[in-house]
Amino acid sequence: MDKNPFYYAKILLFGEYGIIKNSMGLSIPYNYYQGAFKQSEELDGKALKSNNNLRKYLDHLKELHLSGKIIAPLDLKTFERDIDHGFYFDSSIPEGYGVGSSGALCAAIYDKYALNRIDPETDIDKNSIGQLKNIFGQMESYFHGKSSGLDPLICYLKLPILIKSKDELGTVAIPQPGQGKGAIFLLNSGQPGETQPMVNIFMEKMKSEGFRNVMKDQFTQYNDACIQAFLKGDTKPLFRNLKKLSHLVLEYFSPMIPVSVHDLWKKGIETNAYYLKLCGSGGGGFVLGFTRDYDKARKMLKDHQPELIYRF
Repeated sequence: MDKNPFYYAKILLFGEYGIIKNSMGLSIPYNYYQGAFKQSEELDGKALKSNNNLRKYLDHLKELHLSGKIIAPLDLKTFERDIDHGFYFDSSIPEGYGVGSSGALCAAIYDKYALNRIDPETDIDKNSIGQLKNIFGQMESYFHGKSSGLDPLICYLKLPILIKSKDELGTVAIPQPGQGKGAIFLLNSGQPGETQPMVNIFMEKMKSEGFRNVMKDQFTQYNDACIQAFLKGDTKPLFRNLKKLSHLVLEYFSPMIPVSVHDLWKKGIETNAYYLKLCGSGGGGFVLGFTRDYDKARKMLKDHQPELIYRF
């Protein structure tokens, strides 16, 4: 194992909110943003802030350990010693942007301090993936109030993950990026979002039978069709279902769409130049875009710094 390996960001291509209610999901690592442990005797600025945050997180893990509730067996003594010696997490992953900043940190802590660590190179099967997901769900809940454990899992395995249902997930191969005009991209809403308030809005909406039916009958159908088409490299049904999904989110998930991209979202559906969808829980951060013609979409969206992540 590297002394201080890098942990990548992640992008949930499909399944936001749906995976809470048993839709399929597809998430991929994204190595443009990454984080790693570093050490300094003279801590200041971001490094000092990170070191202080690690200490608060250590206190949380100690409490879990003392209560006998901790799932991951972690070497907390060594973690504490490292913090005392100026350890911090140096990360370019923007916080509150839906690309897994807390997931990368949890993956890094588990990787470095786990006793009986599940090795991502050799120990990965259905059972160990489920075990890791539970461990990471508990570790990451400190940051979000509740976590599926999926983000840290992807950061840790550094592989695309296909979620078939709440209890069934595994690694999956995605089509190799191509050289075509089509693309998936990120769009910066210009402000961070917070996961917990967005999830609370969603859970409140789920109390309505009409909304539950929309999730069950329409969201799941379009979302799962998008995943199946994407994995097959079949762009026609992919874009047909993306349009429906984007429209559905505009209609029923309006509070989750950052205000700064609301008009752009509508414009994409009206012009068919691109389709936007949530990246993570929404409310701010990045949104995700899909287009058949990236050059055209990029010109239309130039004020929002589109960032290319995949070509086909």
